[in-house]
Amino acid sequence: MPEREERPEGPRLRAAVGDGRALDAVAVRAWCGFALEALGRAREEIDAINVYPVADGDTGTNLYLTVESAAGAVEAVFAAHDAVSGGASEASGTSGASGVSGAFGEGAAGAVERPTLADAVRAMAHGALIGARGNSGTILAQLLRGMAQVLSADGETARTDGQGLRLALRQAADSARHAVAHPVEGTVLTVASAAADAASGAEGDCGAVARAAYEGARAALAATPGQLAALKRAGVVDAGGRGLVAVLAALVETFTGEAPGASGAVPVLMGHARVEAAAVEPLGDLGECADPAPAPEEGGPAFEVIYLLEAEDAAVDRLRERLDGLGDSLVVVGGDGLWNVHVHVDDAGAAVEAGVEAGRPYRIRITHFGAGDAHMAGAAGRPVRERVQRAVVAVVPGEGLAGLYSEAGATTVLARPEEPPASGELVEAIRRAHAREVVLLPNDAELRHTAAAAAEQVRADGVRVALIPTRSAVQGIAALAVHEPERRFDEDVVSMTSAAGATRYAELAVAERESWTMAGICQAGDILGLIEGDVAVIGTDITATAETVLDRMLSAGGEMVTLVLGDEAPDTIAAHLEARVRESYLAVDTVVYRGGRQGALLLIGVE
Repeated sequence: MPEREERPEGPRLRAAVGDGRALDAVAVRAWCGFALEALGRAREEIDAINVYPVADGDTGTNLYLTVESAAGAVEAVFAAHDAVSGGASEASGTSGASGVSGAFGEGAAGAVERPTLADAVRAMAHGALIGARGNSGTILAQLLRGMAQVLSADGETARTDGQGLRLALRQAADSARHAVAHPVEGTVLTVASAAADAASGAEGDCGAVARAAYEGARAALAATPGQLAALKRAGVVDAGGRGLVAVLAALVETFTGEAPGASGAVPVLMGHARVEAAAVEPLGDLGECADPAPAPEEGGPAFEVIYLLEAEDAAVDRLRERLDGLGDSLVVVGGDGLWNVHVHVDDAGAAVEAGVEAGRPYRIRITHFGAGDAHMAGAAGRPVRERVQRAVVAVVPGEGLAGLYSEAGATTVLARPEEPPASGELVEAIRRAHAREVVLLPNDAELRHTAAAAAEQVRADGVRVALIPTRSAVQGIAALAVHEPERRFDEDVVSMTSAAGATRYAELAVAERESWTMAGICQAGDILGLIEGDVAVIGTDITATAETVLDRMLSAGGEMVTLVLGDEAPDTIAAHLEARVRESYLAVDTVVYRGGRQGALLLIGVE
């Protein structure tokens, strides 16, 4: 996401929106900022208590990244209004994001025209939708979308009062529950419903409503271990619910200028008493809680699949039915043609294919739940997540390869065409892999420095990282084929590096414009055959150009040809090239994969 400009300092925001009376665009902006700060402080704590639906220890991180995306979208709206105002913020003696503080007073000289409430909440919801991570992040995105549906109903309204906030919180809870295929009590859904119920009985302005919602959510969070057996066994409250309480505490801070805390901190660990940061308030033996929900089955699905989807409502309804039959933890949120899909499955490829049938999936993220992704209770009763010994993290250019790599046990980062991943995405993927040793495959020469920066950052966390300078996904396939996590780390890295280095690579692409290349001048629409990154062949027919490239590569010898077909490659090209290899190059094998929307028409590897 684009870099966010600095937010105003806390006291200045409090002075601006601390009257507690109404919710406007500036209050939405402040809420996003306070929520991001709150989740940043609580991230590690929330990660540590993440035991349901999968004990993968990333709920706090996922919520933080989701809110970060929402906050960035709101900042972009304010930045756009500042630009249109033509520097009025400088005239008021302020600049950038903090410039809005000069326009808080009625009729302030040099005031900058602010976005409407609808502008801000729509941006917040959209940012959360496209940046949602994990099960809880996806649900949070739907909560914000539900609020936005109410608060943006009248696109020109500058602000809303306590009644509007009450309605927004109710719509948020109801829409989030509807988005989950099989709602479970004792989760963030329960906490959201309790917040809406408490808000509905509150009288007064937005500050009073926000305070009631927070207190209702906090009480519901404390009760979650009695509703969900997995939480009771681990002695913790629900991680997603804990994150939502932090977000609602930020809403209270937005209106009152002070974060809640005077009446006791948010409960986290549960035993025979509730343990809090600021006070200890007896809760009673959890064994007295009636009718806990059944524990989730052991040995659940192997993969988490998340993607954005452009599709019509009817197609999404069919997709829900298809994915519900493939796995669990299904959450589909969004609307108006754009959706965020989250599911846990054993067949990651089938989940992606279902999305392709429904519409256009992109930003696909497939995470393998490693054998070490479980919480083990520590001596003090606090859950400690065990690391796996070794993991492979790979950047892949298409959905098909993402599924292939994931099935081989790798954690993947999807490199979208013209949108390479940032170092932060690689850092997050390495941390998701949660291993003591990590092999990093950038699979792109231009990502080497980005990958090196990510590796250096994670090494500071005590993780041993080896960067193999793979320059193509086919080199990554060769490296992954010889990966053996049981042998010594150095030996494994040497073997994988050797396999990648012994693989020559090429790709076919379409020229976008007339230009000079190593093979001569190409015209827009020509087929370019690039070998080891340089244009070696210019043609007009995809199959003929691919054959010429393959012949040049095999002229130096080879034992294995790997073909990765993009969506726009002809259906007959694989069979033609396989026949060419079989007839002209004895003892050379060919393997074919479907890469999906990978940018290149065809990737070729020769080992």
